[in-house]
Amino acid sequence: MSDISAPQRGGARSAPSLAARVLELIASGQAMSRTELAERLDAAPSTISLTVSQLVERGLVAEHGTRASTGGRPRKVLRLGGTDEFAVAADLGGRHARVGVVLPGGGLADVSTVPFAIADGPEASLSRLAETLEHLAEQRGRARLRGVGLALPGPVDVGSGAVTLPSRMPGWNKFPVGAWLRERFGVPAALENDANCMALGEHTTHPGERRQSITVKIGSAIGAGVIADGKLYRGATGAAGDITHVRIDAAGHIPCSCGNTGCLETVASGAALVRVLREGGADVHSVEDVVRLASDADPQATRAVRRAGGYLGQVLAANVNFFNPDAVYLGGILSTLEPLVAAVRSRLYEDCHPLVTEHLTIERASLGPDAGLFGAGQLALQHAVTHALRNAPLNTAAPTAR
Repeated sequence: MSDISAPQRGGARSAPSLAARVLELIASGQAMSRTELAERLDAAPSTISLTVSQLVERGLVAEHGTRASTGGRPRKVLRLGGTDEFAVAADLGGRHARVGVVLPGGGLADVSTVPFAIADGPEASLSRLAETLEHLAEQRGRARLRGVGLALPGPVDVGSGAVTLPSRMPGWNKFPVGAWLRERFGVPAALENDANCMALGEHTTHPGERRQSITVKIGSAIGAGVIADGKLYRGATGAAGDITHVRIDAAGHIPCSCGNTGCLETVASGAALVRVLREGGADVHSVEDVVRLASDADPQATRAVRRAGGYLGQVLAANVNFFNPDAVYLGGILSTLEPLVAAVRSRLYEDCHPLVTEHLTIERASLGPDAGLFGAGQLALQHAVTHALRNAPLNTAAPTAR
């Protein structure tokens, strides 16, 4: 679950070391043995064995028992240095946040949804959220907390640890969220766009051969995260996957929150559905109301949801044709509605080349509402092990190909 980041100002970003990549795979649960690491990294077994041995010597990795293999000796199971270490994380929405504890190797614990008023601004809302996360940390043993992760509903500058030009987060622009969290918790902090976190979370739960995927979060707004060759792709300025502001003819001149008109968000998002249904006389005030009506087979809501799914599928088809992914995962509250999922799937099969859809998987996010939370926590654990590696560097060479 390593990531491709844009070059940093002042020089190109160096490629992650083999040790860092090994730690990332172990932390995310994508590889639990030397053999799996060698396969994932396409490296010589001897090179992997040397790197793992050095990580074990420094206490960054531990071996816990064995598990059966498909042939030969049982394989030793690899974990991060302490099996009781953890990260706390939150996936932020406009009015609520999904919070929980993320464990090395892919576990989730103590997950809940709590009130979160993003419109109150960063300092007030983060202070209340931090109290909740600190309570979770205290319950599991504060001394074993290794990182804190946040999935944010806006563009994130990963290098500076701040949100940049968000359209639905008043007062958050350029606020140093990462630095604020590090000072409050005293551990490494990871920030990422919520759709990217969802993409990372989903990627770790699926078969290793699915190396290319698009994960779409369909809620009040629309976002997408792209996994390319098994890694998060952010693009040159961190804006990759921003399909919500793609122009679409069906939107005409409807004004968008970004300041332009005719964006996909204005006809396919949860906010758009609330507007459309209210204009039609329905008693709706939130995306949850839309889901309730559509789930009850209300004809007006069902038609609106199907149209929204078709518009989303139209824009998504252009991206699928261009990128040719293994899978498209649909997440967010609106992905719980079968009419919307069916409309997206139908439009993709209609508009994409047969070679593109021949083996394409199109399904709901398997982690459901926890995908973004899980991805944010995994990023926090990655930051923690990278920080530990910097403090205890290894003398490892680049991976030797098989």
